[in-house]
Amino acid sequence: MRQVLSLSLPPQTTKEIKKSAKQRGFDSVSGYIKYLFDLDQDLISETELLSSIKSAKKEYKEGKAITAKSLAEFI
Repeated sequence: MRQVLSLSLPPQTTKEIKKSAKQRGFDSVSGYIKYLFDLDQDLISETELLSSIKSAKKEYKEGKAITAKSLAEFI
């Protein structure tokens, strides 16, 4: 079952969203917004990124780094 979500946006923003949805081949603004939401779900948060960097830095200082001649060695 679908639900209606009302948004209050400035007219120029609404115009730009509709234009972007059409340019990207979406049949509706709803489909475009859902696509953008799904993309957002895959993003890492700033907190997670900083935590990962701190952890990697600590491991590097402890000598746990891996030395490779090329990126192909990691694949």
